[in-house]
Amino acid sequence: MLAVFLLTGMPDPVHECRMTLHCPLPYAEGECVTLAHGGGGRLAWELLEKVFLPALGDPASHERHDGVVLDPAGMKVAFSTDAHVVSPLFFPGGSIGHLAVCGTVNDLAMCGAEPRWLSAAFVLEEGLPLELLRRVLADMRTAADAAGVSIVTGDTKVVERGKADGLYIATAGIGLVRAAAPVRPQAVREGDVILLSGDLGRHGAAVLSVREGLEFDPAPLSDCQAVHRPVLTMLAAGVDVHCLRDCTRGGLTAALTEIARDGRLRLRVKEAAIPVSEGVAAACELLGLDPLQLACEGRFIAFVPAAQAGHALDVMRADAAANDAIVIGTVIGPQERGTVELETTLGVLRALDLPAGEQLPRIC
Repeated sequence: MLAVFLLTGMPDPVHECRMTLHCPLPYAEGECVTLAHGGGGRLAWELLEKVFLPALGDPASHERHDGVVLDPAGMKVAFSTDAHVVSPLFFPGGSIGHLAVCGTVNDLAMCGAEPRWLSAAFVLEEGLPLELLRRVLADMRTAADAAGVSIVTGDTKVVERGKADGLYIATAGIGLVRAAAPVRPQAVREGDVILLSGDLGRHGAAVLSVREGLEFDPAPLSDCQAVHRPVLTMLAAGVDVHCLRDCTRGGLTAALTEIARDGRLRLRVKEAAIPVSEGVAAACELLGLDPLQLACEGRFIAFVPAAQAGHALDVMRADAAANDAIVIGTVIGPQERGTVELETTLGVLRALDLPAGEQLPRIC
């Protein structure tokens, strides 16, 4: 409310929009971009549905997935693109270089594809120390080598001092589809089990701790990592994976809500089954944050038939990227508007929905 009050008497609408960037929700009397539009919540969904898709795509046919599956010359490939604006550039457990590679690798994996090739475009700020740039590039190379992908093309631009927070990185990737059937929300069926690959919220908590100079015991480390190998192993083992989604902006809540909405499903997850580390729990309790909405950069959910859940868990847990995989819920059945229910530790059902504002901007 303070920022809105300060706008009184200001005749310049551009300045009005800039002032509201500090508000968790947009100023009701004007249309402009706010930080919450980048948070993976309700405003991000509205920006996609009401601005981008009508202008650039076909809202009726777009699958709203982490990438798109194409079929050039009879070979199915997945294609995805992402931008990275994390602040600070280095955080416990990773850096913008790690994020730039792992984020796109994981988006391709969520399409049921084996990531192969990446592009990288850099926006560098005047005055950026070359030693810092070399560190970021070294992290990118390390992450790419570990994931088995090649960075094959790219671009570099330089902007004036103070215009880019050091550097931004945009990556795109191509992968070879290994899933026998489309991996998407529309493929989810009643009775499917929801698997989670590990504990939640570590990336968001790690970025927050270093950004704000907070100390927690134990200190949260980002989970930034590539997760394509447990996905590909599940597919190779014959698991009928219906849908995949990584828990990035908006966390687990956003991932589940998007799938429920797009697949027109009723989902139910159990609070007691959802793992959260001590460090993340302490940060959330102190700051009033919801760990289910905190971003991850190395966690995903998988929807598989109940009869295959045990086999899928065995396969996932054999890989270090998903060795704490667990069942967290089920698909109750079809539902036109799509809903997600959280069964609390008290046995009460509570609706989960996309976050309205932004808990923590600039985390990826």
